[in-house]
Amino acid sequence: MSILDQRKLIESIHPFNYLSSQELDSLIKKIDIAYYPKDTLLISKDLASIAFYIIIKGSVYEYIEDELHNVYSEGDSFDANALIYAKTESRFVVHEDLICYEIKKDDFLDLMQNKVIQSYFLQDFISRHRHLKEYEAQSELSPFLMAKVSEMFLHQACIVKKETTIYEALQKQQEIKAKVILVTLEDNSYAIVTDSDLRQKVLLAHLSVNESIEKIATNTIITINHNDFLFNALLEMTHHGIKRLVVMKDDKVIGILEQLDLLSYFANHSHLVAVQIDKATSIEDLKDISEDIRNLIVTLKAKGVKVRYITKLVSTLNEKIYKKVFEMSVDADLQKKCALIVMGSEGRAEQTIKTDQDNALIFDDSVDASLFVEPMQRLNAHLLTLGFPLCKGDVMVTNPYWRRSVADFKALIESWIVTLDANALQNLSIFLDSKCVAGEANYFDEVDRHLYKHFYAREDMLAHIAKATLIFETPISIFSGFVLQKSHHNKLDLKKGGIFAIVHGVRTLALQYEIKERNTIERIKELNNKGLFDKEFASELIESFDTLSTLRLSALLEADDLDDANYINPKELSKTQRDLLKDSFKVVNKFKKFISFHFHLNMVV
Repeated sequence: MSILDQRKLIESIHPFNYLSSQELDSLIKKIDIAYYPKDTLLISKDLASIAFYIIIKGSVYEYIEDELHNVYSEGDSFDANALIYAKTESRFVVHEDLICYEIKKDDFLDLMQNKVIQSYFLQDFISRHRHLKEYEAQSELSPFLMAKVSEMFLHQACIVKKETTIYEALQKQQEIKAKVILVTLEDNSYAIVTDSDLRQKVLLAHLSVNESIEKIATNTIITINHNDFLFNALLEMTHHGIKRLVVMKDDKVIGILEQLDLLSYFANHSHLVAVQIDKATSIEDLKDISEDIRNLIVTLKAKGVKVRYITKLVSTLNEKIYKKVFEMSVDADLQKKCALIVMGSEGRAEQTIKTDQDNALIFDDSVDASLFVEPMQRLNAHLLTLGFPLCKGDVMVTNPYWRRSVADFKALIESWIVTLDANALQNLSIFLDSKCVAGEANYFDEVDRHLYKHFYAREDMLAHIAKATLIFETPISIFSGFVLQKSHHNKLDLKKGGIFAIVHGVRTLALQYEIKERNTIERIKELNNKGLFDKEFASELIESFDTLSTLRLSALLEADDLDDANYINPKELSKTQRDLLKDSFKVVNKFKKFISFHFHLNMVV
């Protein structure tokens, strides 16, 4: 291998890619090339490590006791911990004849004087997890870092004077179809009025619409210059947890940048999928859009956008599709007498590739139930046409069990709570992730309040629900090796092995603490705000859930059969991905112990 090839290989290994050119030149002069035949023992409890190894050709197996813990192949490196801490519980054995680079122990420890190298090998779980994810994604993002805000479609801003009445401001907002109202202040700065301000400060506070708009405006607005980078706009929205930015040019407002438009830009430069949905007039129109959404998911993922943002975008688009299909399936007068709800991953805003339909209908007590039979059959059929598979458990609006009046739904919930058998617990869990996507939300809200009311201070019921968190084993051994299923070609189940435990455990805690958020990550944040667990543990849960969801999305996109999409082969993952997965499973086990202790599950029969 030439010096140039050697340099390229070392530079490709994280975190050595952060070395300066001078540091890299110095390191390369100290690196040796070594050969070890099959079955050579390189490191063990009794055989101290002499070097940091970088594999050129061949493979090395890492065992703890007699269990295979890790497989290292071309381009992989090991074992920093054995050098830093001068001990190891592992046994590293050459599995295929090995040709490798060796960085001698003293030279490697000298490298640790570099703060970047040191922080990578010594950092805590959260920092390391995020560091590895950023490294995985950074090469994919680079082409998009130079796109400017000025290249985006900007929504017209509704700007009014501070003395304008609320009613006049709303009239102007309606005329130009603006999402927010900007209010000019005396110092030529701006305040903002959002839909949330109108609900809380006008409707709920019974404020007269003849009052000045200034009374309900928020003085702090988040702005961005039209020449700034789109990626910075995405970061600003993420950091502040907002859905739009006010775009400025020469200290003047030139428009509003919406989050949905921004994410759609990352997926498709030629058109916005959301606009297509709004303009759709037939099921055929929507059918074409469904394929666009899949392409959107593929592209966003390839560009390094986090799964949590992809799922929120897809959820928003799917909600629009549900609403359109509802309007095409149900007569206008009946639309005002019912609420269409979605449940499961769609209800949590965590769905990507279309999975089984999980939906229900809640209607007014005064309406004849038979009036909804045909409309719901049409809705169900339309959704199937659009690629939403039928639910194998029949959790759909075509099933009378999930199509009920408000009073009947309340009675159903009470029956779940009284029996608490396996079916009742499953149905309760499904409903806990529900949200209204079409019709009149007040019907759903009434039933939802009824549900939470019946769980107040009922620790016994909550413990029975929480018990399901432990139902599946986490596929990682005590020695951090993956536990694979022979019945599924030596793969592991991401959903049962990790995702379900986090989703269900967090869902149960949210029920206990009356948190109305449906999204798992948002629930974790709210639980953290209530002091249930500290910020570090909350961050570990979020990062682990994000890792598991990201790997599952990759599997879903590659799978021919959705039933097998939850299964992955760790050997097909990169070393970085395997490390992230192991860290995530460790957090899952930590969370399971927390749930078990919190709900005293050792006492639940």
